[in-house]
Amino acid sequence: MGSIRKREDNGLLFIDFRVNGIRCREQTALPDSVANRKKVEKVLERIEAEITSGTFEYRRFFPASKNASKFDVTADVAAPTQISQALNEVMDQGVGIPAAGIAGTPLIKDFAETWYGEKVVEWRRSHKVTIRSDIDARIIPRWGDKEVGRVTKADILAYRAELAKVQARGKEKTLSNRRINKILNLLRQIINEAADRFNFRTPFQNIKQLKVNKTDANPFTLEEVQTILEKIRPDFRNYYTVRFFTGLRTGEVDGLKWKYVDFNRRLILVRETIVLGEDEYTKNDSSQRDIRMSQVVYDALKAQEKVKRTDCDYVFFTRNGKALDNKNVTNRVWYPILRNLGMEQRRAYQTRHTAATLWLAAGENPEWIAKQMGHTTTEMLFRVYSRYVPNMTRQDGSAFDRLLLQNGVSKSTAAEGSAPNTKHGNAISENKGGAHE
Repeated sequence: MGSIRKREDNGLLFIDFRVNGIRCREQTALPDSVANRKKVEKVLERIEAEITSGTFEYRRFFPASKNASKFDVTADVAAPTQISQALNEVMDQGVGIPAAGIAGTPLIKDFAETWYGEKVVEWRRSHKVTIRSDIDARIIPRWGDKEVGRVTKADILAYRAELAKVQARGKEKTLSNRRINKILNLLRQIINEAADRFNFRTPFQNIKQLKVNKTDANPFTLEEVQTILEKIRPDFRNYYTVRFFTGLRTGEVDGLKWKYVDFNRRLILVRETIVLGEDEYTKNDSSQRDIRMSQVVYDALKAQEKVKRTDCDYVFFTRNGKALDNKNVTNRVWYPILRNLGMEQRRAYQTRHTAATLWLAAGENPEWIAKQMGHTTTEMLFRVYSRYVPNMTRQDGSAFDRLLLQNGVSKSTAAEGSAPNTKHGNAISENKGGAHE
């Protein structure tokens, strides 16, 4: 009697059974789960029933298997269309036992269009533009005339090596690992969807993402912020004041409209962002938030209100009454002021990181800060920003010393114990307030 087992190296299920006394094992593309075991059990039951009745055809179930030739009774095997029909009948809604390499599947250029047409309704406009561009420039030219079921792991690894040699647009460097991963992830989504529909094993299995080096936040100090705001062009002082002290993303501040500025409650209502010159929904649901105006932000927005244009909905705008163009502002205002002040060139997005670190340094509640930033939890605050605010968590033992002292574990209390405890008591008493105080 056959069995269903899990491979230890990849966690996928395989079928172990005997045909005419010969032990056979066939790999599936399914990870071990209750639902997947039930699917494979149905296939195994069908196999054993046909073996018992003498009607079992190995190649009908496993057309790409090396074992199939052992059980071919004639050289005239089933045609690909017959095999496909048999698989659709037996696999029961996509069990996907055959390995990659089956024939009769669509060309990638055709299936990519089908996939894009089905997925496009889920995406923001900016993401649509990015995906469309990569399909046209990266996927179809390189893969378009290949069948989705004929792509192998070796093909993908060779393509990854090719991408690593491609020069990045407008730069002397080659494509970054992050960019290569994005291109491969697009191909992965297309191939994986085809594998699910046409019942073949995806060749992307066990192909890992290239390592991407962590990019540290590089916020400005309060002194640097003050210097920048003093020296910046007067017509952009209010703009950068809001950026530095609210943590707004670039698209959020550039797309900020007066209808979302509530002076009575001192709130900035983040409801939209601007991407590629058009208003859109925010990055995600958690980005929909109300930011509390500090006094300096309130004053900056009140000053900006004095130059408000009746023909423009935006708080910050161009001479023509249009929304700001981030690239233009960065190149003509942001980078020049950093160069003139002799500061390290940093993306304007660092103003968002600056707001977070200043709030933390001021001792604001981390949960409140997370909400102001549009984060669902405080995890990112402690992971990304804590090293810029040493007084937030200390991590030098002084907090524990203070706890003991506040609860009466003083020098005199410790002295009542043994000699080693007396020594420890002296250390607590003499070190109260911590090494850095």
